[in-house]
Amino acid sequence: MIILIGSQKGGCGKSTTCVNIASELVRQGKDVVLVDADRQGTSSTWISDRNSAGELDTIHSIQKFDNIRETLLDLKARYDYVVVDTAGRDSREVRTGMTAADIILVPFRPSQPDLDTLPRMNEIIAEAQDINPVLRAVAMLTMAPTNPVINETAEARAYLRDYPQLKLLSTVIRDRKIYRDGMSEGKGVVEMNNSKAKAELQCLVKELI
Repeated sequence: MIILIGSQKGGCGKSTTCVNIASELVRQGKDVVLVDADRQGTSSTWISDRNSAGELDTIHSIQKFDNIRETLLDLKARYDYVVVDTAGRDSREVRTGMTAADIILVPFRPSQPDLDTLPRMNEIIAEAQDINPVLRAVAMLTMAPTNPVINETAEARAYLRDYPQLKLLSTVIRDRKIYRDGMSEGKGVVEMNNSKAKAELQCLVKELI
């Protein structure tokens, strides 16, 4: 299965989501390869830090840019899961990746600037599904406030209902420091001591696959 994480805006936790999905799948005993198709290289840096740690389960990874379609299809034949990190914008990588992917996961922060990218993302996904009709498109709220008084999450859910091209997942990833700690240590939250973050990440992967 090819799971591509993409969005039209940076700063939504895209790379964090990508590496945490990969770490949970590896924890489940799956054979996983992470494809870093974002020239910023955040996922590759995380992999490097992980390899330096030494005691963690191996996650295979490559960097690939421009047209990534054939690379993804080749990797799909050799791994259980191919998890792809793309840039937070309309890029050649996200467009060619969607022609091969089984799922595109679009993370959004519950903020108006993030939600304003939905119409364009909806169009790009529709175009990709003309070529790849099996592509399943899902959206997920990330970096959501942990304070239950703040209603931004509910407002974002209501907004997303207007875009049927994107199915909104029930899982919400909260804004927790443990995710930032994991990025600096080369770990997924499922490998760290935070039960709430681990539970929401495992719910995400279960909902995806």
